Amino acid sequence: MANNRGVVYLEPGKVAVQDIDFPELKNPKGKKINHGVVLKVISTNICGSDQHMVRGRTTAPAGLILGHEITGEVIEAGTDVEFLKKGDLVSVPFNVACGRCRTCKEMKTGICLSVNEGRAGGAYGYVDMGGWIGGQAEYVMVPYADFNLLQFPNKDQAMEKIRDLTMLSDIFPTGFHGAVKAGVGPGTTVYIAGAGPVGLAAAASAQLLGAAVVIVGDMNKARLAHARSFGCETVDLTLDATLTEQITQILGVPEIDCAVDCVGFEASGHGTDSKKEVPAAVLNSLMEITRAGGSIGIPGLYVTEDPGAEDKAAQKGNLSIRFGLGWAKSHSFHTGQTPVMSYNRQLMQAILYDKVQIAKAVNVEVISLDDAPRGYEEFDSGVAKKFVINPHNLIPDVKPKAKAKQEPIDA
Repeated sequence: MANNRGVVYLEPGKVAVQDIDFPELKNPKGKKINHGVVLKVISTNICGSDQHMVRGRTTAPAGLILGHEITGEVIEAGTDVEFLKKGDLVSVPFNVACGRCRTCKEMKTGICLSVNEGRAGGAYGYVDMGGWIGGQAEYVMVPYADFNLLQFPNKDQAMEKIRDLTMLSDIFPTGFHGAVKAGVGPGTTVYIAGAGPVGLAAAASAQLLGAAVVIVGDMNKARLAHARSFGCETVDLTLDATLTEQITQILGVPEIDCAVDCVGFEASGHGTDSKKEVPAAVLNSLMEITRAGGSIGIPGLYVTEDPGAEDKAAQKGNLSIRFGLGWAKSHSFHTGQTPVMSYNRQLMQAILYDKVQIAKAVNVEVISLDDAPRGYEEFDSGVAKKFVINPHNLIPDVKPKAKAKQEPIDA
């Protein structure tokens, strides 16, 4: 009988927690490897990218074990692992990377050339990303452990902040990457398309980077309300007022300095078209509102094949983008998977030294492994939450520490 359990994709709209094999130090082809570790999963998150598969919007096969946002404790290490040991608590970048190929040496770990025979780039529990087993499970194997894993310096401190630190595997670096590539810096005005967890992480990242104004756009009123709860301006894309008009109302000018697409290919139109799928809507709108010479960060997912698309062009990943507008305005576009290792150590420090409360920004809710199907269902309905799975019930119920009472100073 299997002594591991994981979240398995069954068919569009359906996942289940099932017994799965206990991980071994082997690659997806079954070859034994000595550079990997087996982790006891402490936390593993449901990602919007997982939802694309579960909705049937990719070519993901039934039986895929999901999960690429993983934090865990080392319980077994291969003989080639030199810098990690049993008991270490680590964050797992969602990128599977070898550390040896040309792109890894350039720290472009999102497009490692050796971990996926199909194309550049690998990830855990994801379609066409090399066959690496996902981590929405009790235990998971991580290859090239010395290169990939970020060890937390103090285990007890890390467990106290685990709700924040679990975001280092994907969502926080992804939001931060989008903001950095969009050119966010001190005093900039920023528009973020999408108030899902990645959009909220991008908004928190823009604040961390010193933006003067952060505007978040979405059609989900609960998510917009949550964005406002930590200091963002918002625009409601279901209104008849255009995005440009709403931007002007906030800033007094019809343009922003920096734009971040946190929606991706399942985009909808705006206003009267808000219930209609328009895959290029976000990209086209960002070109309209971004200043000449500005940059657009695109961490939102775009796929080479979308079997659920309404038109044939989009099914092949072809979108009706107004590229001429972006060319005329000399825009810079930055796409692709986030190279998590370029950011995760610095962001870990920001969390440990209380410079950012990313779990609060994305509204974390901790759930059990058995509750994962419910988490997927609620996430797909548009709730303003980020679901964190707690496979071994090890995430402590940590409450904010009360501030010490300030005693009066005698004159």
